[in-house]
Amino acid sequence: MKANLMPFLKRFRIFSNTSRLFLVVSLGIATHTPAALASGCDKLPGWESLHRALASVRHTDNGGYNIDVWGVVLNRDGAVCAVTFSGKAPGDQRSAGRLAAAAVAHTALLVSLPGRAVSSANLYSEVQPGGSLFGLGESEPLDPAVAYAGDPQTYGSKDDPLIGKVPGGFFATGGGLALYSPTEGYVGAIGVGSESSCADHNIAWKTRHALNLDYVSGGVSPDNDDNIMYLARGETPNALKHVLCGHREDTIKLPPVSRK
Repeated sequence: MKANLMPFLKRFRIFSNTSRLFLVVSLGIATHTPAALASGCDKLPGWESLHRALASVRHTDNGGYNIDVWGVVLNRDGAVCAVTFSGKAPGDQRSAGRLAAAAVAHTALLVSLPGRAVSSANLYSEVQPGGSLFGLGESEPLDPAVAYAGDPQTYGSKDDPLIGKVPGGFFATGGGLALYSPTEGYVGAIGVGSESSCADHNIAWKTRHALNLDYVSGGVSPDNDDNIMYLARGETPNALKHVLCGHREDTIKLPPVSRK
């Protein structure tokens, strides 16, 4: 299974830019002025569509703790296009979930390709000690100047201060998926945070499907998609598997990805 990911891992180069390390995919992540960061958001769901889909999916059985979550959508450049939550107010979700959602979306964005999707969950084992990506999480930290800016009362609204910014982040846990349009191809990524990481994956998966952005043409799982694969209880982290979260998340039946 690990061999499926190796061609993509070879695409990574890590270099220093002043005191910060950046992860660059060989496809290229261009530098943009702030005014241009929201380009491509027209191909992605707006706040209303994301909120409607996320809130609906959250009330289905996803395993986990049955709590509200944050959802974030990024464009191909890593800029935030929409931030929302499934509850009635920002405080209904764990406050850490907003940035976690942005980070797992960014993680999926960094490792996915137009013809090969890799979820943030697929990287869990690889970043553990002894894994081929150990230490990679430290190479792409969240930008605190972006992550904690603005009025918390606007978090999750159409005026969320993350909009148009690139928060970055690399979280190799469940919840982040690349987005694929039936007409535009690879257009961005979605992240969900606040639940168990396994339930975050389930919610992100169902939300992507509801948004009609799951046209995955290839992936690293046995089903040729980017679905989560679980380690057996007590199994040493290996290949592209994610640890069990222990709250029935692995028993939830997820819809298949869409194919052209």
